[in-house]
Amino acid sequence: METNFHEYKLSCELRGHEDDVRGICVCDNVGIATSSRDRTIRIWTIDPANKYKESTSKILLGHTSFVGPLAWISPNEEFPEGGIVSGGMDTMVLVWDLKSGERVRTLKGHQMQVTGIALDDRDIVSSSVDCTLRRWRNGKSIESWEAHNAAIQAVIKLPSGELVTGSTDTTLKLWRGKTCVHSFVGHTDTVRGLAVMPGLGVISASHDGSIRLWALTGEALMEMVGHTSIVYSVDSHTSGLVVSGSEDCSAKIWKDGACLQSIEHPGCVWDAKFLENGDIVTACSDGIVRIWTAHQDRIADPVERQSYVALLSAYKSSRKRVGGLKLEELPGLEALRVPGTSDGQTKVVREGDNGVAYAWNAREYKWDKIGEVVDGPDDSLKGHPMLGGVEYDYVFDVDIGDGEPIRKLPYNRSDNPYIAADRWLIKENLPLTYRQQIVEFIMENTGQKTFTFDPSFRDPYTGSFAYVPGEPSNKNDMTSKPPTFKHIPKKGMLVFDVAQFDGILKKISEFNNALLSDQVQKHLSLLELEISQLGAVLKILKDTSHYHSSSFADVDVDLLLKLLNFWPLSMIFPAIDILRMMVLHPDGANKLFKHIDGDDALMAMIKRVTASPTIPANILTSLRAITNLFKNSCFHKWLQDHRTEILDAFSSCYTTLNKHVQLAYSTLILNYAVLLIEKKDEEGQSQVLSAALEIVETENLDVDSKFRALVAIGSLMLEGVVMKIAVDFDVGSIAIAAKASSEAKVAEVGAEIDALIK
Repeated sequence: METNFHEYKLSCELRGHEDDVRGICVCDNVGIATSSRDRTIRIWTIDPANKYKESTSKILLGHTSFVGPLAWISPNEEFPEGGIVSGGMDTMVLVWDLKSGERVRTLKGHQMQVTGIALDDRDIVSSSVDCTLRRWRNGKSIESWEAHNAAIQAVIKLPSGELVTGSTDTTLKLWRGKTCVHSFVGHTDTVRGLAVMPGLGVISASHDGSIRLWALTGEALMEMVGHTSIVYSVDSHTSGLVVSGSEDCSAKIWKDGACLQSIEHPGCVWDAKFLENGDIVTACSDGIVRIWTAHQDRIADPVERQSYVALLSAYKSSRKRVGGLKLEELPGLEALRVPGTSDGQTKVVREGDNGVAYAWNAREYKWDKIGEVVDGPDDSLKGHPMLGGVEYDYVFDVDIGDGEPIRKLPYNRSDNPYIAADRWLIKENLPLTYRQQIVEFIMENTGQKTFTFDPSFRDPYTGSFAYVPGEPSNKNDMTSKPPTFKHIPKKGMLVFDVAQFDGILKKISEFNNALLSDQVQKHLSLLELEISQLGAVLKILKDTSHYHSSSFADVDVDLLLKLLNFWPLSMIFPAIDILRMMVLHPDGANKLFKHIDGDDALMAMIKRVTASPTIPANILTSLRAITNLFKNSCFHKWLQDHRTEILDAFSSCYTTLNKHVQLAYSTLILNYAVLLIEKKDEEGQSQVLSAALEIVETENLDVDSKFRALVAIGSLMLEGVVMKIAVDFDVGSIAIAAKASSEAKVAEVGAEIDALIK
């Protein structure tokens, strides 16, 4: 190790994402942006002078699947505070204005996942698994071309203005316009990550476990080997240091081809980037963003570092095997309280980070310690194949054809093959259309001819049972039972049960500070004790595993209603979000219901937020909150009694261009359809049918919103009560249009409605 190299240590952790953090973008002196499998982008304002302690987050919501590559737009006249470009699994490229936090452009054109984003002056260049590069200007695709004969995994712009791409075909290509100037050949597997090495050329990260430095002439200058699994990302710094992130749960720091340090993580390191000051940011599959520093004044305090060491130790223990068994699955010492059944019987228990064997001594009626159990040096070869330092029951070589390299597919017999297939396809950046093929491959090669599904499984959108491969579609004798449909009637209520709890509390604190500094509105601010009280409420709501035993005090509901009734209209949406989650909690719902009995605070809130001029955040959160009321039967009569007022208040929502509001409104309508069918409320059913028909006839409607509105229509028609009204409103034309949809579920429910009419 170089004498002038100082080891990197943990500086801070940025917590907020609820799933894998997939990408990092350094936003000049503004901070960093991170993308995640939780479908969000977070903007972090970081202050290195304060050990990054003053970290705040802005959340960008818009992608419908996990988000990957990000690019930073420096402040200009259009984006005075800068902007972000993001690409996702949903095939979209989205452009965000950081001043408003709103999406300003949606770029549609790619047929598959977007894997890379590069900015070329005012143009955006994106790469995709569909093998193409696209150039976007002023929100429109001005050119595209097939740049590789396999999925493109990354694209970067060189200081010279040329582009470089990396692909699953194992090559890099240098582009001048749409002309390929050089192909870089040397990697033996997918090229996953790219970065500029100032003054030298390009560095690449590959599934073959290596990092390579290339001259722009195509010559390989250096190879860095040390990772034991897929290398997903690579970045360079002006100091000459290189950092890489890998499936082997490490970020490695390199200089002149030598690995100077390996930083262990409790999960896969999807991305790693240098800050301008030389600190490193890593994105981990445990959902946490971490900053590492070699500067003594920015190192985290000993307690935080020790906490991280403990977390790392626990993670390693969870992956460790002893005697072919997973350490975390071994019983603790309490298992030795149970007497043995025969002399010499052995039992392996967990003691700290080790597995220890005991034998039952029948004569002395006790367990005698034999010793620590370890896996032999060749155990992995005998029974547990390894991949990326992890043992599995199977590691398959998968040839997916089309000139693609062989892929490694890990699998344990306890896994659900469908979940295993999805995770693997996403990790490998392969189309999800391969899913059934991969599942069949797994089942055939593991001898699992059948797979037992959880009988309680329901599709979260439709409530339908799971599809079981190999089973006939007509299980029942069609002559003995009336025909049944896949999507209608809808059973059960849909809810919005995902929340950014930390973000809610931060936003309330931010608004409260604004009130404190306003002499006119200072009297509306909360006391420190009340802020803490809200924090306790959110902590209860976050811990869903204890909903059966946790409860709220009446003063908690009083405080929430105080915010809803008296805070400025522009500041109440985080309070509505708390209400949305509280009504999903059994005790929270009952406490709130007691408060509105006789003093209808909920209707007052609805009237307040829907009065003109409306605030989009209030409309969205209140729609979701009212929709969640359907979960608890104690609100059903209230919802039925106030049906007309509620539907009238939100009646204009079907015309909005906001996809989240569209989805929330269509879900409200669908829940009302289910409730009013159950209550046999014919008048109410007619009103809900009318609202659902308005939704599906709207242009530029989100697919899920259209689907839910169609399911509501079909469910109401199946009962027969409103069939004639639906036919009079030409529902037949709506059904035919839906049947022609390219979206399978929309086409399916359209066909079901058409069958009902006939």
